[in-house]
Amino acid sequence: MTELKIKNMRSKVLQEVEKTIIFCLIFFAAPFVVMAQKGKSIIVSGARVEKLADGFSFTEGPTVDRKGNVYFTDQPNDRILVWSVDGKLSEFGSFGRANGMYFDKDGRLLSCSDMDNEIWSIGMDGAHTVLVTAFDGKKLNGPNDLWVHPGGGIYFTDPLYKRSYWTRDPEMQQEGEYVYYLEPNRKTIVKVATDLKKPNGIIGTPDGKKLYVADIGDNKTYVYDIRPDGSLADRKLFTPMGSDGMTIDNKGNVYLSGKGVTVFDSKGEKIEHIPVEANWTANICFGGKDMKTLFITASQCLYSLRMNVKGVSGF
Repeated sequence: MTELKIKNMRSKVLQEVEKTIIFCLIFFAAPFVVMAQKGKSIIVSGARVEKLADGFSFTEGPTVDRKGNVYFTDQPNDRILVWSVDGKLSEFGSFGRANGMYFDKDGRLLSCSDMDNEIWSIGMDGAHTVLVTAFDGKKLNGPNDLWVHPGGGIYFTDPLYKRSYWTRDPEMQQEGEYVYYLEPNRKTIVKVATDLKKPNGIIGTPDGKKLYVADIGDNKTYVYDIRPDGSLADRKLFTPMGSDGMTIDNKGNVYLSGKGVTVFDSKGEKIEHIPVEANWTANICFGGKDMKTLFITASQCLYSLRMNVKGVSGF
């Protein structure tokens, strides 16, 4: 065999080997790239749930101001507390046994004040205005959680949880346990969801197009389309799991609370579970200077966890 023929044969063999290598890289490596992308954790590598403070009766209602400070409640003791961006705990005040809370665009703290079943708007000077006291001439059951739409309207849930401190008739005040919408004028209230057993946690998307509502009474969470007039449409089951509180991150992942924190992507697929050493995890929100710390109110404690995703707020 001539030297030229040998070179030609080697060249053909090398070409076939190269083709095989390229095929293997495409066929076998590509799935691993996809898996790596899917497998990137929303939690900072090595991060653990950290207890920041304890000794409370029952923590609830965490929400973040525009600086990243987190406000939360020790609800049975009628206290709103603040965990500052520099890691200091202080007390803000007592505001009608506040439960769920959320900051609006004006920097006012909105609260579901459970003592008299009202919605309050609280200034940073401590002065407050009562926004909602009743519906159709009757007291509400007990506003529990709320979310402010980018347009300024307020969605809130109104389940019935009988309280020992009420002086009112503890039975159902409304015809059912509904979701309401307070229009941006802060005067008109409408029922927007009457198809739930016991609505509790509530959160919307930053673009104002979707609203997630946890039906803790039926152990399900639903997602609705938000219409331009604030009404809701096209209810869909998001996940067969209820929740106490809820939040959302900048990737569209939705966080539910209860037995720890369970995270679902925007399609309703479970992507993470965060165990918390507490009997009950009530609520969650993002905060901190970079909005990449998840704050967790659970039983008698306040916890935090560093994340690779950021929270979103109404500012």
